[in-house]
Amino acid sequence: MILMDTYLEEMRMSGPNDDEIKGKLKNVKGVIKEKIGRATGDGDLEAEGLGDRAGGKVQEGFGEARRKAGDVIKDIGKKIGK
Repeated sequence: MILMDTYLEEMRMSGPNDDEIKGKLKNVKGVIKEKIGRATGDGDLEAEGLGDRAGGKVQEGFGEARRKAGDVIKDIGKKIGK
């Protein structure tokens, strides 16, 4: 978990927010579960992977929208400050 916290802190400084990062990670986890489920014939694991992927994409999209809204607010603030 310490490694994850360090990674999230580094990413916070360079761009994507926590929701974008966590969404990407959840998506990757889902892909892995889906492929393992398909390879082993475990339909439940495959379905769980599909669910994780969908949830990850939603979370990532929410994070991206939140970041873009923040960028717009910052730009407006800069223009007002001139």
